[in-house]
Amino acid sequence: MSTFGLVHGGGFAAWCWEWLIPELEARGHGVTTVDLMPEDLAVGAARCAEVVSRAFAAFNDLVLVGHSLAGLIIPLVVAQHSMKRLVFLHALLPRPGQTVVDQLGAEPDMFNPEMFTAKAPFWEDEAVAIRFLLHDCPPELAHDAFRRLRPEPGVLGSEVTPLSAWPEVPCAYIVCTDDRTTTPAWARRAARERLGVEAIEIPGGHCPFLSRPGHLAEALERCG
Repeated sequence: MSTFGLVHGGGFAAWCWEWLIPELEARGHGVTTVDLMPEDLAVGAARCAEVVSRAFAAFNDLVLVGHSLAGLIIPLVVAQHSMKRLVFLHALLPRPGQTVVDQLGAEPDMFNPEMFTAKAPFWEDEAVAIRFLLHDCPPELAHDAFRRLRPEPGVLGSEVTPLSAWPEVPCAYIVCTDDRTTTPAWARRAARERLGVEAIEIPGGHCPFLSRPGHLAEALERCG
């Protein structure tokens, strides 16, 4: 059995795993989480990696899972804490020496272009949050999730990644086939080209820990 360290993406907090944790525990796995505050994200990926490493210091051989923006953080944690595996949950992947903006210039299919036409950020506009993040969640759950979202400072997407080289640790990637943020096509290709793995695919949108926790637990079990 594995112990999963769960790192949420931008706009979320540790609460987002509340539906996934019992699914993993029912399968006999251990789970631990961390809260990255907006002020941590505003300092950059290196600071976030320090927060994650401190939060998980008591755990050895973790399967470290990063959702979305946390894909820019979890490779940095390996330098501070030994890991069994890194799992990228429909996550961004850093390129040493580049920003996410640099990557987008070279890979224009990276993001769903409709996101750039939104008139407000997802943490301010419920319709935007549902359109791109929560579209496959039950309405009451989507509404509750929107109310708990936090601002996303945006620093991690604009800074040059502190990652100088990919760590030598096994990796896995989970693609959400109906994701409306980072495109599934880009995610599949990036997993293959950068991590050397074929992505594990699950149905649903960007937040399967809310909409499909059972599917996600099964996929994570395959990774662990």
